[in-house]
Amino acid sequence: MTKLGKSIELKRGATLKNRAVMAPMTNMMSFFDGTVTKDEIEYYALRSGEVGAVITAAANVQEIGKGWDGEIGVFDDRHIEGLAKLSAAIKKSGTKSILQIFHGGRMTHSSILKGKQPVSASAIKAERPDAEEPRALTEAEVLEVIEDFKSAAVRAVKAGFDGIEIHGANTYLIQQFFSPHSNRREDQWGGSLEKRYSFIDRLVNEIIEVVEKETSEPFIIGYRFSPEEYENPGIRFEDTLYLVDKLADKELDYLHVSIGNYKQVSRSESYQDKSMIEYINDKINGRVPLISVGDIRTSADAEEALQNSEMVALGRVLLADPHWVSKVLNGREDIVRESVSVEERDALRLNTGVWGFMEAMMPDRIK
Repeated sequence: MTKLGKSIELKRGATLKNRAVMAPMTNMMSFFDGTVTKDEIEYYALRSGEVGAVITAAANVQEIGKGWDGEIGVFDDRHIEGLAKLSAAIKKSGTKSILQIFHGGRMTHSSILKGKQPVSASAIKAERPDAEEPRALTEAEVLEVIEDFKSAAVRAVKAGFDGIEIHGANTYLIQQFFSPHSNRREDQWGGSLEKRYSFIDRLVNEIIEVVEKETSEPFIIGYRFSPEEYENPGIRFEDTLYLVDKLADKELDYLHVSIGNYKQVSRSESYQDKSMIEYINDKINGRVPLISVGDIRTSADAEEALQNSEMVALGRVLLADPHWVSKVLNGREDIVRESVSVEERDALRLNTGVWGFMEAMMPDRIK
């Protein structure tokens, strides 16, 4: 059997039936208030059952943390009912359901927030078109964010999810606290690398603590991170190795890197002898499982990525062919669907938001 098809026991006791995970991908399918829709449930159900786990699109833990329209909400108890239906749809044939929880921070717009100003670690605009200057969170508000992440984790437990992924990647609020570009604070939450890490340190510790109080069975807790930023100042790969080293010692089930290609090499001249995943895997040194990701198209790609990680996250291939995993594991890779026609959209539950992503980011997959 290939490594992809082997089961894996995670750090906190849960077992995945294989090493393939559906990557978290924005789908813009929820209602305006964050309620899960029937279309969204069908989209995930179609891609469940074969992978070891499904990680959902980002679910915002505060209304002020909403990043875009159509986003899943987990900021209120009223979301539990819909989230429970989503979790149940994913949990078929042993697939684990993992809810990704996040806060958009400055990576949103007042038009999304009903006129409210975005918030962040500091009042520094993102370097992107039409970025608005955020309002720096007060000390009390920083603690409220941590409490709301904890409440979101509890709602995930109540909704029947098998786990959560803390979204510390893709320039959202958690990463904004770690980044020297977005965090210019001079209190306990900013300044040195160690102080910029303090928000993540406390957040992860307290989420783990509240989950342990709320559960009696193994509940998965993962953490996703982006290894580098292009801004100056910004997160450099050396900073990320510091972060990974700290997180690997916590009671997390996995770390999940966010990059565009699993072979990607660091921008830093000091770390170009091998891929970033290799350096990260070396730093972890077996302390916690690593999920690799990034343009994994074939079984050969997956097996190569698994040389430096314990699991692989699959995104685009599952949009085009929800049954990629079973075909690959049964030796039928020759019948994998590599592209999608307009006529196949509805059958594959590819709504306007997902289809727009495919048109922009993967035109080679549309025929």
